[in-house]
Amino acid sequence: MPRHRLPGRCPVCDGELTVVRLRCEGCGTGVDGAFALPRLARLSPEQQEFVEIFLRARGNIREVERELGISYPTVRNRLDAILEALGHREESRADPAEDRARRRREILDALERGELTPEAAIRLLRER
Repeated sequence: MPRHRLPGRCPVCDGELTVVRLRCEGCGTGVDGAFALPRLARLSPEQQEFVEIFLRARGNIREVERELGISYPTVRNRLDAILEALGHREESRADPAEDRARRRREILDALERGELTPEAAIRLLRER
């Protein structure tokens, strides 16, 4: 029997889906009930692929940049979108100076870990 990709959201209304039947491939036993999808299954196929690449790179953003051919800010934006999709919303910051300082620390930390080249860090620091 062909297997289809498990949808993460309802294709009609984008609502949350519930699994109602499970079946053992070995013996055919079925279990009926209401089971929540794992949170990672709720991600889009593209987001799931990004998570796999991120994990294979062991969280090394520079490696993710290289494999996907995208910039550091794009990696960060995708991570933020995935966190939001998983229900981890970051509180908006009221103080723009605090937000800039936090961003500067993140860039410098990434530089120290070797995830950014000095040139890339300088470019990102100047963008702010």
